[in-house]
Amino acid sequence: MTATLFSPYRLAETELANRIVVAPMCQYSAAEGVAGDWHSLHWGQMALSRAGLLMVEATGVSPEARITLGCLGLWNDAQEAAIAERLSRTRAVSDLVIGIQLGHAGRKGSTLKPWEGAGHVGAEQGGWEVPAPSALPFADGWPTPRAMIEAEIADVVDDFAASARRAVRLGFQVIEIHAAHGYLLSSFLSPLANRREDGWGGTLENRMRLPLTVFEAVRAVVPEAIPVGVRFNSTDWTQDGITPDEAVGFARALRARGCDFVDISSGGNTITKIPVGPGYQIATADRIRREIGISTMAVGMIRAPLHAEAIIATKQADLVAIGRGFLNNPRWPWHAAEELGVDLVVAPQYQYGATTVYRPTRGR
Repeated sequence: MTATLFSPYRLAETELANRIVVAPMCQYSAAEGVAGDWHSLHWGQMALSRAGLLMVEATGVSPEARITLGCLGLWNDAQEAAIAERLSRTRAVSDLVIGIQLGHAGRKGSTLKPWEGAGHVGAEQGGWEVPAPSALPFADGWPTPRAMIEAEIADVVDDFAASARRAVRLGFQVIEIHAAHGYLLSSFLSPLANRREDGWGGTLENRMRLPLTVFEAVRAVVPEAIPVGVRFNSTDWTQDGITPDEAVGFARALRARGCDFVDISSGGNTITKIPVGPGYQIATADRIRREIGISTMAVGMIRAPLHAEAIIATKQADLVAIGRGFLNNPRWPWHAAEELGVDLVVAPQYQYGATTVYRPTRGR
């Protein structure tokens, strides 16, 4: 059987073996932004999954760009060297395409790791003052962020470009800019967080200005052969937030600037009830793909192989990104191949643990 989920796909000059993406999943396990043994294990097992693309977690472009003290960073030589070492180990056992997501947490930074509970890390514990487009806290009980001045905005642009240069040196084959979930670039896009009255706020054109400037800066330092994409929100799920129409407008502006793909998510700019369910963010991804003609990635509670296959087969998206499903089952593509009747070649060391479809072709 031929399943569209397992058909190849090309992003710029990067050829993906199939349409399955290991979504960037924060591990909160770095020390001073430096990757450690956990990352070696995590990337290694995901790289053996036979997905088409493995995306490394949201990686801070500066110390205050991190979500937590445990978040990965790529702003200094020690971080670059640690990633290089762990990537070399991963690539020694897998030829899977590996990308990285670069981000800045903005007003949602300096928080505890999820398993440490809710709350913020103060300066006495190594935390920092969080920046934002406007001095508006994310929610009750959250600290009031520092409204960014022009010089700080320029520094953020430079930080993204500098981290992108490091990513290129490391040999990452795909680069994604994180502009979703209420983090810094997302907060500039959303009228819920951006109340500025200068050229960085107000109209959609002004609210898009920083994310687009960051994209242009990254695209300028990344060779054309390496695809650069953006994850952003299709909606804030609340009145007065970003709308699907605005998301389409942002996608159009990105495509005009040479963006290779968009990754459509939602929420995170305020606390609100989100109708979470399988594929709950697909509608806008589908619309953007049809109206803008840009490669589109769908993400959000996509767990069932038949559902993922249907998304690709009906052309709602070009790629499906799976996060929680991979945390639960690092061999998700193996079982998807079995369910869809696809003969998937896996690491020979593991073939005898495989079941019906991807069994070894030779006996002992």
